[in-house]
Amino acid sequence: MIDWMLEAASVREFLQHLVDDAVSASGADGCGVTLQRRQRPLTVVSTEGVADKLDEKQYSQDDGPCLQALRTGRVVHVPDMLEESRWGHYPGFAADLGIRSSLSLPIPVRAHTAGALNFYAAYPDAFAENDRHTLAMFAAQAGGGIALAQRLADAEDFTRDLQTALASRSVIDQAIGSVMQQYKCTEQEAFDLLRRLSQQANLKLRDVCTRLLTGIAGRPPAPRPPLRPRP
Repeated sequence: MIDWMLEAASVREFLQHLVDDAVSASGADGCGVTLQRRQRPLTVVSTEGVADKLDEKQYSQDDGPCLQALRTGRVVHVPDMLEESRWGHYPGFAADLGIRSSLSLPIPVRAHTAGALNFYAAYPDAFAENDRHTLAMFAAQAGGGIALAQRLADAEDFTRDLQTALASRSVIDQAIGSVMQQYKCTEQEAFDLLRRLSQQANLKLRDVCTRLLTGIAGRPPAPRPPLRPRP
């Protein structure tokens, strides 16, 4: 997985590498990764063709082996679509497309996303127990990649929020200094004055301070330099 992550330019590219290798390892006729966010499932990568059609059929009827694996966190194995009675018209739809068996593995992402790795084969009993164990490792790798991408995204959001907070604090501190100088008052008295102005104008304290500094200098206060990692 480390090699894939280093070579991939995005999590989507990483997952595409994983799907392609998983198909080669299993001999499946199709494979796709389904992720669900905000209660909406979506095939993010696939080998296209029959895999996309089977995924979309399940999404449209809100039921199927892929969604069951995603929602329950359990492996869903279909040895033969012609002998399957679950999921309404889906097994017949799959058989009409030439797919006789499937394997859906939950992706353990341990975050705000649910997922499943789905394999489809043209012949019955395509996924023996040993195969299922091997393919479960691909699902675990997919989960690791997705979880890493989410942690990086969360860290980026945190940095952005922190930068915004620091910028607000900088503007407020500048405004307090200006009020202290103009009115010859203490820091607490200057802050209380700005807070009262904020309440009277029904504006955020940062906006009041920005207007004050703009009026004094004739231009908005300079933004705080962005956070940079230490060398």
